[in-house]
Amino acid sequence: MSCATKRFAAIGARRAAGGKEGITSICSAHPLVIDAALRHGALHGADVLIEATCNQVNHEGGYTGMAPAAFRGLVETYAGRAGLPLDRLILGGDHLGPNPWKHDSAAEAMRKAAAMIDAYAAAGFTKLHLDTSMACADDPVPLPDETIAARAAELAKVAEAAVARTGGALEPFEHMHVTEPADALRTVEVHRKAFSRLGLDGAFDRVVGVVVQPGVEFGNADIVAYAPEKAIELVAVLERMPQFVFEAHSTDYQPAEALGMLVRDGFAILKVGPWLTFALREALYGLSHIADELAPDPLRETLPAAMERVMLASPGNWQKYYCGTPDEERLRRHFSFSDRIRYYWLAPEAQRATAAVLAALGDREIPRPLISQYIGQLDVEVGAGRIRPTAHGLLLGSVTRVLDIYRNATNQ
Repeated sequence: MSCATKRFAAIGARRAAGGKEGITSICSAHPLVIDAALRHGALHGADVLIEATCNQVNHEGGYTGMAPAAFRGLVETYAGRAGLPLDRLILGGDHLGPNPWKHDSAAEAMRKAAAMIDAYAAAGFTKLHLDTSMACADDPVPLPDETIAARAAELAKVAEAAVARTGGALEPFEHMHVTEPADALRTVEVHRKAFSRLGLDGAFDRVVGVVVQPGVEFGNADIVAYAPEKAIELVAVLERMPQFVFEAHSTDYQPAEALGMLVRDGFAILKVGPWLTFALREALYGLSHIADELAPDPLRETLPAAMERVMLASPGNWQKYYCGTPDEERLRRHFSFSDRIRYYWLAPEAQRATAAVLAALGDREIPRPLISQYIGQLDVEVGAGRIRPTAHGLLLGSVTRVLDIYRNATNQ
């Protein structure tokens, strides 16, 4: 068990004792986002929690083509380059359950989910978010809480066996559900009983977080900010279950003050993903414009044009999420807060187009007026010397800017 994992496992106890710190969960498989997060942690001497989702990384490869062991290898390689000690690293799996196979029968989807959990646990991932809340092809809708809990316990048993087989130490589980205070209490109790029936009381004692909806969300162009007065009754539930903290998903784009209030109120694990790749896309598009100014080449396709072509050729990751006129769909493909474009950056054509822009700029220092014009949100940091005015420095700086907001909110 790493030191970082031990600290994470004690987050509920620290909260119960009056602590107000939290941790940011980096939910992204993009190599540059991972690199920026690890460099940020090394710079500040902070623990770094990186999570892969069930669709990104699983035993079948996911859309990244990586199994959990390969993803761990990638992250640890970047950690070495960043100078982050592995004792500062926590690896997690997000929404681990039957979701990628929910169109199959429940028996088949759970068989595949069990294989995925086994792969994550065997690879040394120590934060496992068990999410069995979705109905499969032959399930009733909505799925009963007892069924959700029983399936979560089945997956927990698989994870326990994998850890015992590999000689590791299983760490905190979470389970998704909850909005109403009564639902939070019921979710915990139903899962406690389901774990106990399978002889997993020790595993349940290591549960750290309950995933809840504190009233934050974002859409294509809208953000619903945290309103503490609406979550008073939910927050009060933590007094009755001091083992736990809350995990808040969809905290992307929240104002800094709202993130701080979430941590203060017990939402100690803040999940962020699309905001990081949104910030990366802002910088990449800005650099594409800068390259057109500093190194014009009529044969080089602009990055927005290349990404439009890539997304239109493979619409599966955006089409059912973006509705509207053709012009509205086009704008959302590139600029929506939901950032469905993040699923395309690792495509070969997207990588070639990105590489062409970065090659055109090389390691030259970019004049500040161009940074101000095309990546203006970074100009102050560049002027203060905290971000290098190179293409790579600006990409890292754009992601780091978001990470800094979360670092301040979580009091790390």
